[in-house]
Amino acid sequence: MSSRLVSAGAALLLVAGGAAYGIARWRHAHHPAATPAAVAKPAAPPPPVTDRAPLPKGATFAAFLSEKFQIPATEAAEIVAAARPAYNLAHVRAGNPVTVVHEGNGTIDEIRYRIDADRRLVLHDDQGSWRAAVEPIAYETRVEAISATVQDSLIGAIEKAGEQDALALDLAQIFGWDLDFYTDPRAGDTVRVVVEKRYLNGQFAGYGRVLAAEYVNAGTAYEAVRFHDVEGLPAYFKPSGQPMKREFLRSPLKFQARVTSGFSYHRFHPILKIYRPHLGVDYAAPIGTPVQSIGSGTVIAAGWHGGGGREVKIRHANGYETLYLHLSRILVHVGQHVAQGQRIGLVGESGLATGPHLDFRIEHDGRFENFEVLRRRLPPAAPVPKSAWASFTALCARWLQPLEALAPSERVVMAASAAPGAAVPAAPPQPGKSANPTAGR
Repeated sequence: MSSRLVSAGAALLLVAGGAAYGIARWRHAHHPAATPAAVAKPAAPPPPVTDRAPLPKGATFAAFLSEKFQIPATEAAEIVAAARPAYNLAHVRAGNPVTVVHEGNGTIDEIRYRIDADRRLVLHDDQGSWRAAVEPIAYETRVEAISATVQDSLIGAIEKAGEQDALALDLAQIFGWDLDFYTDPRAGDTVRVVVEKRYLNGQFAGYGRVLAAEYVNAGTAYEAVRFHDVEGLPAYFKPSGQPMKREFLRSPLKFQARVTSGFSYHRFHPILKIYRPHLGVDYAAPIGTPVQSIGSGTVIAAGWHGGGGREVKIRHANGYETLYLHLSRILVHVGQHVAQGQRIGLVGESGLATGPHLDFRIEHDGRFENFEVLRRRLPPAAPVPKSAWASFTALCARWLQPLEALAPSERVVMAASAAPGAAVPAAPPQPGKSANPTAGR
């Protein structure tokens, strides 16, 4: 074969090869799925699944894990044992939430139990071995200013403003030395409060500190600011620096009780049908209404006492003793020390009683006194010390001035912080920029 024919054949092969290479590049450009590099990637594993349920009454933690989350009984027992160095799950409370996190393949990765408002137990599966730790719950804290108008009661006003009864109870405790929330509220009274509200995952989770409050009763304004007393403990003070706290609360009950009989040396007894002294005050209230000690002291009697029925007697400082009669239930025992405002029993109609009520009495140096008169002349605690006056007046300006500017039935978010327990800076409310009244409900 001649060299010319060889050259021609080689040229023809080169042309054919180039054509094949061009066709391959066209196919790759127009049909990328046909090449190995364009094969679809494997699907991502499904995201973790979170299940949450409250612990039912009477259930053990291990049994609840087995029944609710289908965890084998032997593994549930191992989980409870693994938690014991951090927290004993024998002391769980009904209603507290339990959260179980499942991985995409169905295995359990984490279990959480809320111990209380500030702590939770976290159990994590570490390569087949459970590890437990108690962690603080990281709330978002918002400082909110809230106002409400009273129509019938403080609780009713707070509920109408979209808040919960717990806030009304806090306010009753703050103003309880100056106001009796059974007898003093009037239609048209106003209440304003600056309070910390805690949120978890965007949901309202409870109240923190009440920083300042105002209650206007029949045209008279009562204001309180949270500060610290001479011992450095938290307390509430009037803008004048005088403490809100007195030796005794104004009432052994918190809300809405009608006074059916006052202090008298000559009262007709409805059962005995004779005239005799009634050395106390009768408050009509439903059976089961909580009764609080009006001051700190020591229980010196707790039991049945003739016509007084179930009775509690408490000895206080400076020669004072208080008596709580006709109880349906006693919640303290002789020798127990009780704090001011502590629940000591429940209203009833034991003994000589025509209906459910509390007969409250007070003695001073062995002589019964009319508490309605006595409570008005009791001395207050120590005022704000002069050394802290500058800090106190700055705090009053920080909270009370924006509070006084709050319109009726208005709510304003003044500041927020995501750090649990962190100090939250104040910002005055902006007119016309109220938060949604139903936020956090």
